[in-house]
Amino acid sequence: MEFAIQTSGVYEDVLAAARFSEERGLPAIALPDHYLMSLDEDGAKTVPAPDALSQLAGLARDTRDLQLVVLVSPITFRHPAVLVKTAITIDDMSGGRFTLGIGTGWMDREHEVFGFPYPPMAERFAMLEEALAYARAMLSDEPIGFDGDHYTLESFPIAPRPAGHVKLLVGGIGATKTPRLAGMYADEFNVYPGPGLEIRIDRARAAAAAAGRDPDALMLSSAGQVIGAATEVELERRLDARAEEANTTREDLAVEFAKRGTPIGTYDHLREEFSALEDLGITRFYLQGGYDPDRTPELVEAVIG
Repeated sequence: MEFAIQTSGVYEDVLAAARFSEERGLPAIALPDHYLMSLDEDGAKTVPAPDALSQLAGLARDTRDLQLVVLVSPITFRHPAVLVKTAITIDDMSGGRFTLGIGTGWMDREHEVFGFPYPPMAERFAMLEEALAYARAMLSDEPIGFDGDHYTLESFPIAPRPAGHVKLLVGGIGATKTPRLAGMYADEFNVYPGPGLEIRIDRARAAAAAAGRDPDALMLSSAGQVIGAATEVELERRLDARAEEANTTREDLAVEFAKRGTPIGTYDHLREEFSALEDLGITRFYLQGGYDPDRTPELVEAVIG
């Protein structure tokens, strides 16, 4: 299994993470697309939340080999034409290294603050499915139109064409719709750890086969805020520190981590967890939680083993 870093923050910090990733030989760097970067109301007022796609365009010129991934852009923020045009531009600037992740959006507060429409989940999934079909049409070799309830695209020879191949990513914790959309449209399915993981993977592969696609060509990845240490004592100290940083309690932190199946344990235990994920076909894990020049290199070395 390969590992990549998902980070955020001001560009200098993001670039530092990218440069570490290249020096260490990691395959990719991912940025989340949020207009608020904290679930805590006070933290959301001060934690920087720059535009992820603009930063990825900067990384397209400031890096050489890293794959650049947005993990993921809510369809509520931008029309799919804007997303795909931006993706084609970044892909061209990077020499074909860009992956466009698209999702339904989930953070209520950022929609309230900025006035983004935030339809019910069922409608957002309908928007997402249309956006993925729209993106496939817009990225096709020959002009293909699209006519949906939310979006339409004329069959028109759009220029420029992608320099390489803009990859599409679908990710999330959904048990049914998310795997189906990943199998139908995505190059990469980012599937969170936790209950039903094997079932979600099987559903994505089955959806790919039903759509006439090669299930084996669907890249499987996962992500999480991995928390580890060499010893149990050090692990407890780091969990206390993480709760303090998040301005929450250890109990509330444990509940949040449980929702996403966050890998937690000594480094020996983490390597066992990642080995189990790899046995299910997952080939990449995005280490979330930002880039810390003191902690991240240690974690990377430990999980790679």
